[in-house]
Amino acid sequence: MAIEVKASTTVKAGDFRSLQALAEARENRFAFGVVLADGADVVPFGDRLAAIPLSSLWG
Repeated sequence: MAIEVKASTTVKAGDFRSLQALAEARENRFAFGVVLADGADVVPFGDRLAAIPLSSLWG
């Protein structure tokens, strides 16, 4: 699992560039990539990638 944190309420496809590079480099060892942001919703961004609200960490 890879986690990246953004200080933003919106997450764009470009915010996943480093996670996508890691997924390609590690191929079948890459389980899932998450961008934690200040948004309100869980948003999938392709295969094994999603944006998740920071608030979800605390219930």
